[in-house]
Amino acid sequence: MYGIPCIFVIGWRGEPGVHDEPQHRYQGEVTLKLLEDMDISYFVVSRETDSAELEIVMEKFRKALSCGKQAAFVVKKDALTYDGKVMYKNDNQMTREQIIRYVTETAGEEPVISTTGKASRELFEIREQKNQSHKYDFLTVGSMGHCSSIVMGAASRPELRFWCIDGDGAVLMHMGALAVIGEAAPSNLVHVVINNGAHETVGGMPTAARKIRLSEVARACGYPYAVCVDSEEELKLELAKAKEHRGLRMIEVLCAIGATVSAQENKNNFMSFLESCKTQREETA
Repeated sequence: MYGIPCIFVIGWRGEPGVHDEPQHRYQGEVTLKLLEDMDISYFVVSRETDSAELEIVMEKFRKALSCGKQAAFVVKKDALTYDGKVMYKNDNQMTREQIIRYVTETAGEEPVISTTGKASRELFEIREQKNQSHKYDFLTVGSMGHCSSIVMGAASRPELRFWCIDGDGAVLMHMGALAVIGEAAPSNLVHVVINNGAHETVGGMPTAARKIRLSEVARACGYPYAVCVDSEEELKLELAKAKEHRGLRMIEVLCAIGATVSAQENKNNFMSFLESCKTQREETA
């Protein structure tokens, strides 16, 4: 409404005909229609788009921008490339999968609500590996930052204890939820925040949480108990306390970036296993 000229660069998630996560499907179908409805001029960038074509489009966009309107480049999958190598890492030791395993072992048959992205995927995989039912879990697919609000609503069932597996990027996205949860202070909610300081699901770009103690933010928002741990021993101790005592609490867990093993490590481990099977068979022959 202020008539401020602006150019949007929009990654076309859920583009029709292109495989993507299910939560992006409808969004992708309506992306261009939304821009049309908002009277925003747009241009779809594909692999075939060259700089000369973009110059022509920009000349058209400048007319709209000069009138205080907006314009958008909608970028198809793989339209942009980058040959440089970017390494995201930190000095934390625990992996996300280890942390989630400890949480599920402590929670037992109590309900678990997990954030979007790799946390929910790994929770699902852990249940599969252990032949456990998925009925204990609610996976917050495609709703980044909302799992803590969902679990607060679920915690209206006082006879149950709820475990929330959250991420640092998700907490930052809707940090206002901490104040609402802190004010309500449900005594049956354990809020575990896995903080690797990165948006790992979408590539590992750093978040502001790598320089922030989210547990201190939670305490300032009214959480009666909030701690930050960076070792397996401390995590196990805090999870045991949460299992034993009632009361709202946050356990912020500093986490490494990356899966438990890389694809290369997975291949090497598998080859070693096959080689050991061969050796054992030869020894018993």
